[in-house]
Amino acid sequence: MSLIVQKYGGTSVGTPERIKAVAARVKAWRDRGHQVVVVVSAMSGETDRLLALAKSVQTRPLLRELDVLLATGEQVTIALLSMALDEIRCPARSYTGAQVHILTDSAHSKARIRDIDAARVQADLAAGRVVVVAGFQGVDETGNITTLGRGGSDTSAVALAAALKADECQIYTDVDGVYTTDPRIEPRARRLARITFEEMLEMASLGSKVLQIRSVEFAGKYRVPLRVLSSFGEGEGTLITFEEGSVEEAKIAGIAFARDEAKLTLLGVPDQPGVAHRILGPIAEANIEVDMIVQNVAADEATTDFTFTVHRNDYPRAYEILEHAAAELGARQVVGDERIVKVSLVGVGMRSHAGIASKMFAALAKEGINIRMISTSEIKISVVIDERYLELGVRALHEAFDLDTAAA
Repeated sequence: MSLIVQKYGGTSVGTPERIKAVAARVKAWRDRGHQVVVVVSAMSGETDRLLALAKSVQTRPLLRELDVLLATGEQVTIALLSMALDEIRCPARSYTGAQVHILTDSAHSKARIRDIDAARVQADLAAGRVVVVAGFQGVDETGNITTLGRGGSDTSAVALAAALKADECQIYTDVDGVYTTDPRIEPRARRLARITFEEMLEMASLGSKVLQIRSVEFAGKYRVPLRVLSSFGEGEGTLITFEEGSVEEAKIAGIAFARDEAKLTLLGVPDQPGVAHRILGPIAEANIEVDMIVQNVAADEATTDFTFTVHRNDYPRAYEILEHAAAELGARQVVGDERIVKVSLVGVGMRSHAGIASKMFAALAKEGINIRMISTSEIKISVVIDERYLELGVRALHEAFDLDTAAA
């Protein structure tokens, strides 16, 4: 007998018919002899509806009260799913995050899980019940309801799997696994049978939307095996694991990309100690995350050009801050570009294979794609290119590295 934690997102439980389909799937796992804990999101569209409701009565809703409101979305789903399970003679019991003591900090709307008391869940499992838990929520030390923010239900599921020492945490989505790249961009993209936690972390951080990075980090920290599966069909999905048995063969796991990038450059900055801090310090104080950074020495050797990327939503504010920094530093000019994208190759096999970067650059050059910035780590290479070349670049790299074949 295995203990399985399953998570179903909003699309998977978006209608009564889909909730019944989830119930049938859960019962099938239980009938095979497994103990099952199910974590669910609110029905698709429900969180947006509740958020709009809040804003209809208060322009900037109080975060504490907003958490109380938004947490009701998952409460609806757990009750409905438990009813659907009971209807097909599968005993089940539903719990909110507070009822199973998912203890968080007090950061409303973006709380972090600190501890879980699994005793109540374990007692129900021992009694032969399926346990249905509301994702995305918990409670702080003073009893306030909290929500976990973006990707919260995935994180709830992984945290429960860690607390219960589950054999596997299964994340059911509207896709049937992790692909070598987005199939909407490259139709020949291939589903991966397995991928390492390192690779999945990079893919998630670089733009892959299959799993939220917080849940992957949590799973990696507590060594919880993760599997991504489709809610709408059968299949093995993709297993996310620590095993790297195929590293020698698999140079590249996949290609990730991020559309929402913007680039800022400060030209003619005095080349002296402390300049980088004087540029990026105010950016950090404005809570703007910086991604890639490049600093070049200018021709006169007394000045430098300083370039970095931010999320496109932060571009206007970052540009304004940079103009103030330019005036203080005596820099020549601030220039920016909102029409860029980041494309990244990811693979633990890069550690043991030379020439990946040169092959990547050659494939892009063959298509006439100019590289604006480059960033590397042990298992990834990222480049910034013009956004008009995104699809062409991804397809060119997918072909160059033979990612449509299992021996890529």
